[in-house]
Amino acid sequence: MYLNKNTVLDCKIIELPKIHNRDGNLTAINSGVEVPFNIKRVYYLYDIPGGEMRGAHAHFELEQLIIAASGSFDVILDDGVTKKSITLNRPYYGLYIKPGIWRDLVNFSSGSVLLVLASLKYSENDYIRDYNSFLNLKNGNN
Repeated sequence: MYLNKNTVLDCKIIELPKIHNRDGNLTAINSGVEVPFNIKRVYYLYDIPGGEMRGAHAHFELEQLIIAASGSFDVILDDGVTKKSITLNRPYYGLYIKPGIWRDLVNFSSGSVLLVLASLKYSENDYIRDYNSFLNLKNGNN
């Protein structure tokens, strides 16, 4: 399988619209508008024990927007050459991750909720779960 040559520089923070009201704030997300892809799957992680790491994989085709719906955590992006750490701690910021980027999710605060908007339905065949395999694919060694 071919692994996209995207780099960590192709991933970016997207500021989502925030409607401020004295009764509370609202952020609405529309598929293909605020998010640069059509949303096919939504899931969230919660009750993550302190010190745990999540992620530890890359995708062949899947695009994601990761949002800290509550609390905070760090996303470590890795393109096989460069690593970049991004802290998510505002529910109106999303991290857009392109295919072919390894991600580790660390430093979860108590009560964190990590919301993921994904471009594809779940498919185990789209995952790369072994880091050495990821590096080989990024270097063109199948």
